[in-house]
Amino acid sequence: MVRLWKYHKFSIIFTVVCALFYWNFAYRLDRIDFLKMFGLWTGLFFLSYKIVQTNPNSIKLLASIALGFRIIFLFAIPNLSQDFYRFIWDGRMLLEGFNPYLSLPEIWIAQGSAPIAQAQELYEGMGTLNGSHYTNYPPVSQFCYLIAGIFAGKSILGSVVVMRFLIILADIGTFFFGRKLLRLLQIPENRIFWYILNPFVILELTGNLHFESVMIFFIIWSLYLLQKGYWYWAAIALALSVSVKLIPLLFLPLFFQKFIVDFDKISLKYRFLKLIGFYSIVIITTVVLFAPFLSLEFISNFGKTIGLWFQNFEFNASIYYIIRWIGYQTIGWNIIGTVGKILPLIVIGILLLLTFLRKNKSSAQLITVMMVGICSYYFLSTTVHPWYLAVPLALCVFTKYKFPIWWSFVIIFSYTAYIHPDFKENLWFVALEYSVVFGIFISEVFKNTKIVSLKSIYT
Repeated sequence: MVRLWKYHKFSIIFTVVCALFYWNFAYRLDRIDFLKMFGLWTGLFFLSYKIVQTNPNSIKLLASIALGFRIIFLFAIPNLSQDFYRFIWDGRMLLEGFNPYLSLPEIWIAQGSAPIAQAQELYEGMGTLNGSHYTNYPPVSQFCYLIAGIFAGKSILGSVVVMRFLIILADIGTFFFGRKLLRLLQIPENRIFWYILNPFVILELTGNLHFESVMIFFIIWSLYLLQKGYWYWAAIALALSVSVKLIPLLFLPLFFQKFIVDFDKISLKYRFLKLIGFYSIVIITTVVLFAPFLSLEFISNFGKTIGLWFQNFEFNASIYYIIRWIGYQTIGWNIIGTVGKILPLIVIGILLLLTFLRKNKSSAQLITVMMVGICSYYFLSTTVHPWYLAVPLALCVFTKYKFPIWWSFVIIFSYTAYIHPDFKENLWFVALEYSVVFGIFISEVFKNTKIVSLKSIYT
């Protein structure tokens, strides 16, 4: 014990202080107390960095610490997001045999006929905005909610514990396959702790019960399988990620060069067949997973809810807020209805340019372009909730870019909106957040472009 303290005293101190900070975050924090939140958040980022810095090659130790920090949250009710109430509602509705995509919580509550336990409490927890819209969580997410309903159908805390356990399992899977992928790409294994030990991931995903962790597990697993040459299994894993959250659909065009250029030892015809096979498996698997819920009413409800994100909701945006300001100055009103239809088309254009004009045949290049593509989407989005950043953060582990790590820190400024009782954003803090993000992003683009240019000259 004395020897352990002698050689690891700083690591022990950092870990214990981190654990205390996480405990305060989990059980003693109100989201309107931004000063306390910011203090804990900053302290956790600094201490987590020091833990990795002092133990760069102690993979098992760092993994154990990361798991321990997550376990601290096991019995905590999320205090930064109320989305989990809707997750529980959907899971219990599904357990009772009702299609969660076809009805609104507010209707069940108004009629007083909700067929699930704690319906009123769940409705009040999710809020009237959430309860007045159809659910948009895909089938694999719904399956996770169903598991919570099976094991804890009458306890909110019990449901939280079950869902948190699933999220922790997903992070373990990401750690396992992430390390393997790093080894295959000849990148230092400890890079995985940019994600696994990042306080943002622990607080937003494990703490606030956002299932991006499950989606990311399937994305990383898919990339690992693709690198190993098992493209058919990689397609299934990618489809599973799409069926957790739809966002990986954006990645589909980017796989074009990976199949057409990278597999250069076989005929062009066979390469196209592989590409078509990959896309077909992704689409067919996704459709099969959605099949139990499919109906014309489902398609209508699901489409309406997805459309709201582009044309109604606004939060923590960057480029869109500049466009909105220009609209107010020139036209005199909010132009989200028009801009919300145009921006997705611009994103599609950017993805196509990245697909055909940027060299991305190797796995490292593919992952880099995936990260740039998803960030381009978020830069142009009308709504960027903090937990969305988990995807670019996970992908940056396998690239030369670190700006998503900085973004995962400064995203805390978006929570200043909760200081106001009527949930009002402070645009100065939004500007500060994106000034940091764009500043580091642009500098890294120039740096990495310069490195590539120099390599081309001397090789």
